[in-house]
Amino acid sequence: MSRRPGSRPHGQVRRSQLITSFGPGSMMDLPNHSVLIGGLDSWTSGGDEIIEPRLVDKLKDLFDPPLQDLKLFAPPPDNDDPTGPQTGITAWQFPEWFITQDVDSEPRSGVVRSRMLVNRRRLSNGKFIDDNRKKRSVVPVRFVRACRNGHIGDIDWFSFVHGGHTECRRQMWIEERGTSGDLAEVWVRCECGRGERSMAQAAESPQTLGRCDGYRPWLGPFDNEQCGEPNRLLIRTASNAYFPQLMSVISLPDRNETLREAVEAVWDFIGEVEDAGEVKYERKKAKVSAALDGFKDEEVFAEIKVRRGQSAGAGKSIKQAEMETLMASKDAIGDDKPDGNFFARNLPQNEWDMPWMNQVERVVLVHRLREVMAQVGFTRFEAVSPDIDGELEMGVRRASLAREISWLPAIENRGEGVFIQFRKDAVEQWVARKDVIARGKRLLAGYEAWKGEHSGASKKFVEAGGMLPYILFHSFSHLLVTAVSLECGYPASSIRERIYTIPEVGYGVLLYTGTSDAEGTLGGLVQVGRRIHEHIRNALKMGELCSNDPVCAQHEPANQHERRFLHGAACHGCLLISETSCEQHNEFLDRALVVPTVDHLGVEFFGSAGL
Repeated sequence: MSRRPGSRPHGQVRRSQLITSFGPGSMMDLPNHSVLIGGLDSWTSGGDEIIEPRLVDKLKDLFDPPLQDLKLFAPPPDNDDPTGPQTGITAWQFPEWFITQDVDSEPRSGVVRSRMLVNRRRLSNGKFIDDNRKKRSVVPVRFVRACRNGHIGDIDWFSFVHGGHTECRRQMWIEERGTSGDLAEVWVRCECGRGERSMAQAAESPQTLGRCDGYRPWLGPFDNEQCGEPNRLLIRTASNAYFPQLMSVISLPDRNETLREAVEAVWDFIGEVEDAGEVKYERKKAKVSAALDGFKDEEVFAEIKVRRGQSAGAGKSIKQAEMETLMASKDAIGDDKPDGNFFARNLPQNEWDMPWMNQVERVVLVHRLREVMAQVGFTRFEAVSPDIDGELEMGVRRASLAREISWLPAIENRGEGVFIQFRKDAVEQWVARKDVIARGKRLLAGYEAWKGEHSGASKKFVEAGGMLPYILFHSFSHLLVTAVSLECGYPASSIRERIYTIPEVGYGVLLYTGTSDAEGTLGGLVQVGRRIHEHIRNALKMGELCSNDPVCAQHEPANQHERRFLHGAACHGCLLISETSCEQHNEFLDRALVVPTVDHLGVEFFGSAGL
C-alpha cells in the first residue's frame, strides 16, 4: 500500500459524500487510481466547526468509554488558491494486486480470457513489464478480503491458489472459463501447475481466505488490531462494501427560554411541587394554566428541578424531542428569517379536512429546516441502522474512523418539509384489533427468521412493542414519497423520511428535503403540503394494487424460499424506494397495514371509504 506522492489532487468528491458513500475506510476509483479513503488523522484542517449540542451529547455516549470532549467539523473544502495552505484528504492506494488488461494471445482450451495477476511491486510507472520487456496496462483486481469488523486487505493469492502456505512465487493468471461472469467461471491459476481455484470457493467457503489479521489500512500502512474473524470475499465495487453509521438530528428552536419565563411567572404556585402530577393539579388555577399552556407537565417539572439546582433527569430520545417541538405550537414555531434553522406553521384543518383524513390530527408546513448529520463509524457486509427513536446502539461493532477520536465529520443540510401527525387514539384502537395482532405475529415470524441468520442483530422496536405502528407509518411514508415526487419538483431520491412512533407522545411522519448548500431548496414540499389531502388520497389509492399482485400481497414474511423476511406486502412495484430516502434501508414494510389489498383484508389502518 502506498500514498501517491506530490501535492496535486488525484480526484475530487462532494463534501457530503465524505460521510456517506466515501467516508474513511471506503474504496473509491479515481481517474487513474483505486484508493482507500484515509482516516480522520490524515484529513487536513480547514473544515468549519458545526455546532449542534444535542447531537454531540448523543454521540459522546456511543464510545467506550464515553468521550468527555467531542466536536463536529465539516470535511475540508477544496482550495483553489495555489499559494494557500494545502487542503484535502489522504487516500491510500488499494488494492496492491492488479490484472493486465490485454488478453493472452494463446489462451488454454476452455478459457475465454486469461490475464496476468501481478503485485504493485512489479509495476513501473503504472505499467507491468513482462519477460519480453513488453509494457502491459493494468487495472486493480476487483477481489479483496474483509471481515465483519470492517478490517480489509489484499487476498493472499499464493496461499489461496495452492490451498495453504507455499513458497511458490510463479506467475499467476485469472482465467474466465465462461461468458456469464459468474464467480464459478472465474479461476485463479498458478504457472507451476500445482494450484488453481475458483473464486466461487472463496465466496462459499470463507475458511479458504483464512482468519482476519485486524488490518486497518485506512488508518495507515502498519495499523492493525486483534481480530480473528473469518475473512470473507468482498468485491470492491459491491454495494455491501461500505455502510456508514450515521446519526442525524433536526435543529430545534430554543424553547427553554420561553419555558423558563413561563415557570418564572408562576413560581409562587409551582415552586414546591414534588412531581409532574402536582404540576397538573396546579394547572387548575387560571393563572398557572394560562402561563404553562403548550408545555407538558413533565417539561415543566424538569425545568423546576433545573431551577432548584437538581438534575433534569435522563435526556429524551432524538425523535421525541423533535416530535414534541412539531406538536408544541398552535400556530408557528421558530423564526422566519433568512439564516434561521427552523420555522414551521400549522396548516388550518379546514384546508385539509376530508373523509379519508379522519385519522390525521395535524399538518405542519416546515418552511425552514436544518439537519445535522455526523458519521460515527462504518460496517461492511451488513448495515446497522438507527432504531425507531433515531438512536444508534451503544457497544455495536463498528470500524473506527481514527486511532483516537476527538472529532467526527459532519455536514448540515438545509431544506423544507411537511409533517403529518396522526390521532393517537385511532392508532391505539387499530393496534388492539385481533386481526391486526394476528398480522403482527406473521410479521414477527419473518423477523425471527431473519434474526436467526444474523447473529447478534437486534431491532429495538420489535421487542419494545412498537413494531406495528412503525411498519404502518413507514409503509405509508413510502407511498406518500412516491406520490409527492410526481408534483413537488424533487425526485423521490431527494425526499427523505422521519417516522415518529412514540406511544407516550404520539405518531407522525415528516417528509423533508435538504442540500448541503447554504440556501437549500425550492419550496416544492411546502407547496405540496398545502394540498396534502390530495396527495395522501393518491398515495392510498396507489397502495391498494401493486403491479406484482397477487404475488406481492400474498407474500409470507417467514417464507424461506423467497427470503424477504422483513417484508409483508412490499416489493419494487409498490413500496421500495431509494435507500437514500429510507431510514431503515427498505426494511420493515407492509402495505396491507395501510390500505386494503387483494389479500389480508381487514387489517388496514386507512379504509377505502371516501377515496
